[in-house]
Amino acid sequence: MSPNLSAQRAKQIQDQELFAGKTWKWSPYPWPLIDSAREWIEDLGQAALSFYRAVDLLYRKSWTGQSILRNQDFQVPWVAEYYDAGKPEWLIQHMRSDAVRTSLPLVLRPDLLPTQDGIILTEWDAVPGGIGLTANLEEVYEISRDQTMVDAFATALLEAAQDFGGIDASMVIAVSEEADTYLPEMKWLSTELCKKGLSVEVCNPNELVIQGNALLHNGKQIQVVYRFWELFDYENIKLIQDMAGLVESGSLVVTPPMKPVHEEKLSLALFHHPRLTSFWAEFLSKKDRQILSAAIPQTWIIDPSPIPAGAYLDGPFVKEKPLTDWMSLSRASKKERSLVLKASGFHETAWGARSVVIGDDVSADDWAQALSDALTNYPQPLYVLQQYRKPRAFEHDIFQENGKIVKERGRVRLSPYYFFHKNSMHWHGTLAAFCPADKKIIHGMKDGSLFPAV
Repeated sequence: MSPNLSAQRAKQIQDQELFAGKTWKWSPYPWPLIDSAREWIEDLGQAALSFYRAVDLLYRKSWTGQSILRNQDFQVPWVAEYYDAGKPEWLIQHMRSDAVRTSLPLVLRPDLLPTQDGIILTEWDAVPGGIGLTANLEEVYEISRDQTMVDAFATALLEAAQDFGGIDASMVIAVSEEADTYLPEMKWLSTELCKKGLSVEVCNPNELVIQGNALLHNGKQIQVVYRFWELFDYENIKLIQDMAGLVESGSLVVTPPMKPVHEEKLSLALFHHPRLTSFWAEFLSKKDRQILSAAIPQTWIIDPSPIPAGAYLDGPFVKEKPLTDWMSLSRASKKERSLVLKASGFHETAWGARSVVIGDDVSADDWAQALSDALTNYPQPLYVLQQYRKPRAFEHDIFQENGKIVKERGRVRLSPYYFFHKNSMHWHGTLAAFCPADKKIIHGMKDGSLFPAV
């Protein structure tokens, strides 16, 4: 089989502006997906849509004091308390407004890890980087599709702009200073979108101004803002509250919507919460529940609230006994510490792998300190605990510095991109991160490789 990419071509591409400051090993081939994996990823997109809609409904019923079940009076005010914890009041009220009540992210990207027992989902990203990077890599590897990632993104943007004339709407991709490492790919993506007839510019959100009831960039009214900033960074986005007001007045679309409920890993814990089993059974199809149940590892919310004497926490066991407080996990054996602690969302450490601590990968003292910090800092951020499921090892051809191809052993993270339009999630493009087998946290790194999956 002829390589999709030569070593010489890889070196030439590495010097492009899109890849500025990024270093990884290249492969002559994309990552191959078997048919069953492709079918499963397709089905996961529709399960994701159902899940996000159910999360919106669960949150709304929680904060309005409604029963979450159709034929039973069962209220769960604590769900909204978790989602609202640590957020400013204006953002909570915006999230609850009719203007964004049913709004969904334009692009969703899960992080998937193939294990010996199937593919697991460690988290969802509603503000995903890598759209332009993956789309460009598909061109580099000469992957042919009926609809490219750029086509899919354009279609989703046009649907978001339909109330403003679609193709006639003026749009910006607003990249915050905190996220400026993604600026080159967003500029590339903007250029490609403009080739398809869209009016899309890239800017820092603080370059936007408001005059009357209009948002302007370089004197031109903007109808759609593709938000590429994390909501925890709101204090550095000077017009963010004014933009929320424009959205509520109907004169602007900000997508993904400014709804922190979509950006919390605690949703994965709520999916497994024993008191919410009946809710998920009512509002998700059997097929979607089966997909999500198999994919989402057992996840728990680290809540420091005291519990009554004689009660137990919903959490893992230590020495075959249930927990009465979270610090009891500090006494867990290394085997029992096969757990991942990470910030749920709305915090500077909640993206990437900044907050991730794998229990059996650190000393007992470091594990105890991580638990203590999670409890002490609650709810800024709120932490979740997740079962660690070891990714399986594979071999893949990788270029060495001398241009030779060597089979390297490693583990892979798959990140498929789903684009929302026509009331459905459409899968177009997947980024594979292939890292050395001794790395427990899989992400882009100089010792790893990035390439598209097909």
